Amino acid sequence: MPNYPHTINSKLPKVKTTIFTTVGKMAKKYDAINLSQGFPNFDPDPKLLDLVSKAMHEGHNQYAHMAGLPKLREVIATKIATLHHREYDPEREITVTVGATEAIFTAITAFVAKGDEVIVFKPAYDCYEPAVEVNGGIPIYIQLEGDFKVDWSAFREKLTPKTKMVIINTPHNPSGTILSKEDMLELQKSLVGTNIIVISDEVYEHIVFDGRIHESASRFDDLASRSFVCSSFGKTFHVTGWKVGYCAAPAELMHEFRKTHQFNVFSVDHPVQHALATYLQEPQHYLGLNDFYQEKRDFFLNALKGSRFTVVPSQGTYFQLLGYAPITEEGDVDFAKRLIVEHQLASIPISVFNVADLDNKVLRFCFAKTRETLEKATEILRNL
Repeated sequence: MPNYPHTINSKLPKVKTTIFTTVGKMAKKYDAINLSQGFPNFDPDPKLLDLVSKAMHEGHNQYAHMAGLPKLREVIATKIATLHHREYDPEREITVTVGATEAIFTAITAFVAKGDEVIVFKPAYDCYEPAVEVNGGIPIYIQLEGDFKVDWSAFREKLTPKTKMVIINTPHNPSGTILSKEDMLELQKSLVGTNIIVISDEVYEHIVFDGRIHESASRFDDLASRSFVCSSFGKTFHVTGWKVGYCAAPAELMHEFRKTHQFNVFSVDHPVQHALATYLQEPQHYLGLNDFYQEKRDFFLNALKGSRFTVVPSQGTYFQLLGYAPITEEGDVDFAKRLIVEHQLASIPISVFNVADLDNKVLRFCFAKTRETLEKATEILRNL
């Protein structure tokens, strides 16, 4: 095949192969235990699979409603009202999306124009910045330090007349921390009197530990009035490959959101929506997730006792950070690669999510795995 003969002016010239792809390929090459990418290695509830099969055999195989199956939007609205005491109109204020990533990309595309500033807290999941940049926006970074706490005074100093949007993520990937009620009130106070839009990435909303409460943006009046709350059924129900999520926002914001959504994906997997509409009617299917994953987190951490890693227990998500400074002075990318090659264990280095690749010698491990997998992984880690 001859080289492409034309000049390409890339809209994302700085984007390279993601760390997830790099680590995934290495893990496969060296047959490593994969605690890097955030997906479970166990099966979802057979009841949910049966419901999808039932929906397909009942003929729900053509396009779904553009905004999502009405009965699914209704049950989502009920869930939010029950958990967070916020009423969303399922007809005008909730949209079913192709995972939370599409919801985030669509919200950014619908509102961010050339020169608009979007505040991003780092380390950050890697889908935010490319979506801002491809739409001509300018990411404005706030680097979270070792405890991953937000300095709200520093945040307010970043606000300018050009600030169009703020992206928050709680529970937070990759750190496993959560934003407290006090944090959310600080954010709300900081934005009062502005037209700044908030994207609240809440894909791990049902995975919080030690009796903590997930403080959704929908719980706070002014925040809710300016926020897109984005979530993921894939994360909640162990089916990340289905790529189905949802977004809730005030009607005026959602009206603009749907203009972009309809010409991007138009609609979302129809039989899966029918299955979820039924499955969500039993709240324990998502309310039991905190205990389910806390047991895995606790098993992982208990199995690490006696290792040389430094640990602050994850507050939420199914990720755990491990500090390795007592073990080696290597950079986190180099150490992560060596773990794969020499010890057959894959993790994610955190520096790739930081401003200027700030390296605090921390790796991220996913504990959404079977006990057998976690036993093998922790045995390797204890011996380092």
